[in-house]
Amino acid sequence: MKAQLKTISPGQLAELMRRHPRVVALTGAGISVESGIPSFRGGGGLWDRYDPMEYAHIQAFRRDPAKVWQLLLELDDTITRARPNPAHHALAELEARGLVQGIITQNVDNLHQAAGSQRVVEYHGNAWRFICDTCKGRHPRETLDFAHPPLYCWCGGLIRPDVVFFGEQIPAQAQEEAEELAEQCDLMLVIGTSGEVAPASYIPHLAKDRGALIVESNLEPTRLTHSIGYHFLPGSAGKMLPLVVKDL
Repeated sequence: MKAQLKTISPGQLAELMRRHPRVVALTGAGISVESGIPSFRGGGGLWDRYDPMEYAHIQAFRRDPAKVWQLLLELDDTITRARPNPAHHALAELEARGLVQGIITQNVDNLHQAAGSQRVVEYHGNAWRFICDTCKGRHPRETLDFAHPPLYCWCGGLIRPDVVFFGEQIPAQAQEEAEELAEQCDLMLVIGTSGEVAPASYIPHLAKDRGALIVESNLEPTRLTHSIGYHFLPGSAGKMLPLVVKDL
């Protein structure tokens, strides 16, 4: 049975936020597309060109790091050139006004922080940071020679981006903080994610089970839209969220 769907305007979302002032945002790849970072899925996505099990699984990285670095270098180049778009800035403004209590992001691009958001739960890590896969020591990116991958730590271990590969668990602290935000919010704003990747896909359900209103902002309805009972804000987040800020 499909959940009932109610399409709303930016002004109506602003009114919902006035009535449900403890807002938490859950963001996915869609919010960063307008910053020049293609979604992993869909036409033109990285998974069209790279099999995720061959290039993004932790065992693939440990088995053939030079091969996986083909993807990592492309991803690093894309992310380091990207800049926050109006949707990132709007969420930072809403946090500064005391409405958004925190952001749970599936993205690894650091764009929320670059826009000024303070409480960001990095559910899948952060590709700007680099760690050793063996000793977990941190390596500042300015000390790394990306011209000659794979990269090795002083201990002999492989250096990698501090992100969650397929086959790895969500960091315990990120999981705990995400659940805490979801359980305490009045309204969860789901932006740019289809909710198809577990365990992030369970977060809106957790919020709803605790009584939160769920609002989705996406170009078009997704599988998640019809599974949970939504208010739906159609359109690009970069256009819609600044209008919400204006209406508030």
